[in-house]
Amino acid sequence: MQDRSFIGIKSTGKLRRKLAGAAVLAGAMALCTTPMAVAAPGVDNQDINSKKISQSVGQDAIEYWTPERMEGAKSADSLIAGKTGSASNVAAGKPAKIKGESASRSVSSGKQILKGKPAKPTSEPTVSHIGKVFFTLGGADYVCSGNAVVSANESTVSTAGHCVNEGPGAFATKWVFVPAYDNGNAPYGTFAATELVAPTEWTSGGDITYDTAFAVVSDQSGISLTDQVGGSGVAFNQPRGEFYTAFGYPAASPFNGQNLESCSGSASDDPYGQSMSQGISCDMTGGSSGGPWFLGTGSDGFQNSVNSFGYGSVRNTMFGPYWGSVIEQAYQEAQN
Repeated sequence: MQDRSFIGIKSTGKLRRKLAGAAVLAGAMALCTTPMAVAAPGVDNQDINSKKISQSVGQDAIEYWTPERMEGAKSADSLIAGKTGSASNVAAGKPAKIKGESASRSVSSGKQILKGKPAKPTSEPTVSHIGKVFFTLGGADYVCSGNAVVSANESTVSTAGHCVNEGPGAFATKWVFVPAYDNGNAPYGTFAATELVAPTEWTSGGDITYDTAFAVVSDQSGISLTDQVGGSGVAFNQPRGEFYTAFGYPAASPFNGQNLESCSGSASDDPYGQSMSQGISCDMTGGSSGGPWFLGTGSDGFQNSVNSFGYGSVRNTMFGPYWGSVIEQAYQEAQN
């Protein structure tokens, strides 16, 4: 019998492709005016759930994440195991794209966060707006990936739903984002969440089709997140079957979570029809959950999904949710 259960992101081959030619900040990102926040067609705020976090609690989170705790955090792939999916068509409205923005006040701290691991050159260049996510759920520490996206508040990060909420269940605590993480270096410091936002389909039902979330983070040294690292453009309600490039920090073997990795391919539908998610050729493992999918090649395109799950019986395939109107509304809710 084939294993059709949802499992954490799993490595089953050697399809890994090292990042090549990715700039520290994608210079091709076009500057744009602040995006207008409008409700997605056919979707209201009842489809969105959120949790506010005080600045003092956020500061406590930054202090909580010592180098030892970051190094010991578990891959969040276990949080996706056994989830159910919706095979009904996701609400799709008018196709929308919002252009990304480049950093305008970038301040590199040169901070090193993992003690005993001196900075050293790596053959895999970082991307300033992509980073690692750390959080606590059920008393355990976890690690995921995330990406800074263009937003009216200049402080919004995309990730997977299971990197924010148990689905169904409680929201994560001690949630932080470390952009451009590389071999223990955090050149832009650590940004703590002030709000976590996810579709109700995930937070109340654990529906894998909607495994996307957004976090609003506090400023660092008085400078907003996207002013420092830039923000990817976002796209919603796009055609299915597009070509994607996915990024993340896989931490489970054969990876170690210290470097950014990528893979790419043309998307295909869930072969079992158990979700409306799409899959691409990829062998990234747990820890890469929540990493961005960009339309086309490279890291300077429009983000249109995130790393979500795999099937034990489908080799070398990463699945990501279709970004329709519900996820668009979650984004609009977060960016305000």
